[in-house]
Amino acid sequence: MIRIAAITAAVVAGLGLLTMYYFTSTGSGDQYASCGGSAVAGDLGGPFTLVNGDGETVTSEELITAPTLIYFGYTYCPDVCPLDVDRNAAAIEILEERGQMVTPVFITIDPARDTPEVVRDFAEAMHPRMIGLTGSDEQVAVASKAYRTYYKAHPAVDGEYLVDHSTFSYLVTPERGFVEFFRRELTPEQMADKIGCFVDGV
Repeated sequence: MIRIAAITAAVVAGLGLLTMYYFTSTGSGDQYASCGGSAVAGDLGGPFTLVNGDGETVTSEELITAPTLIYFGYTYCPDVCPLDVDRNAAAIEILEERGQMVTPVFITIDPARDTPEVVRDFAEAMHPRMIGLTGSDEQVAVASKAYRTYYKAHPAVDGEYLVDHSTFSYLVTPERGFVEFFRRELTPEQMADKIGCFVDGV
């Protein structure tokens, strides 16, 4: 299993690099220019409807009422997701200490196993304000497509399977929608500094 996990991590990292070709740096003249923001070819982000940890259907409009940091992953992920989500939670805590509130969100790409209760417990274990979301296969696919994330499940072996997926985190605001993406190589401090710049610009 350790070898499989290592291979999966490498595959995911490779997928992340491939996905990066969709993104290009920009020096746009808006209020975020000083933050070193990035632009994408075409629109990124968009409306979605998912299910929260209480089993309630929620829309992106109801969810994103403040600066929000979104990550797509799955709770059975052996290595990549826990590290990424923990890094995001650490960045959120740094921002809290600076008086900047950002909502952390975890969206599963494995709804077959990640029930509302599972994503709720996972999110709460990572950060007390983190929101865990799941939904039907179709609902998850719509959210994933909006943010151009990639995921593909491996064939199950004895009922167990891994899921390859992209590893970006996305900062969105209710006023602007998608603002910036973050690669997994960033430290909590680096992420907090950059998010903080964008939050100040809202």
